[in-house]
Amino acid sequence: MATLQIGASAGGSRTDEGEPGAAAISLPSGRFSGRSQFAQIVRDALAGAVREGWREIVISDASFEDWPLGELAVVESLRAWSRTGRRLTVLAANYDELYRRHARFVTWRRTWTHIIECRRCAAADPVQLPSAVWSPAWALRRLDLERSTGICGSDPLRGSQVREILTEWLRQSTPGFPASTLGL
Repeated sequence: MATLQIGASAGGSRTDEGEPGAAAISLPSGRFSGRSQFAQIVRDALAGAVREGWREIVISDASFEDWPLGELAVVESLRAWSRTGRRLTVLAANYDELYRRHARFVTWRRTWTHIIECRRCAAADPVQLPSAVWSPAWALRRLDLERSTGICGSDPLRGSQVREILTEWLRQSTPGFPASTLGL
């Protein structure tokens, strides 16, 4: 079922797949299927954020349990992306799995707390909360969590739709996932 296209850049232009390095400079576009393909697309998207200088990213998932956020390559991409003027918004139903499975991400989050806003929708049905990545240049949305199928790309209409859905959920959310927990 995978109809993913490599070669459509986030800027909307198309490169020839046979061109040397085309896959390295382009973000995926099209439908995807399966957890491993989803995880690779998330890796590629965050590497693309560095390469293309995305200023804003929103990631959303009920728990982030099957995201590759704890991987060294992902955290290195986030570290390279992090600098003044950047903004990451993270939306989840809860952050328990993030703490358990993604220690590198949690550590990175503590370091870069000034550019990260974490929000929580505790009352959300985990199936209804979108599993998505959004930036002004590119977006991804998982439509079937069980099979990990969805669609991604730089289509402005799709990006706008993903942003609208995420904005509505962010309105219903509260601050969550503090950078540090102070206790007595």
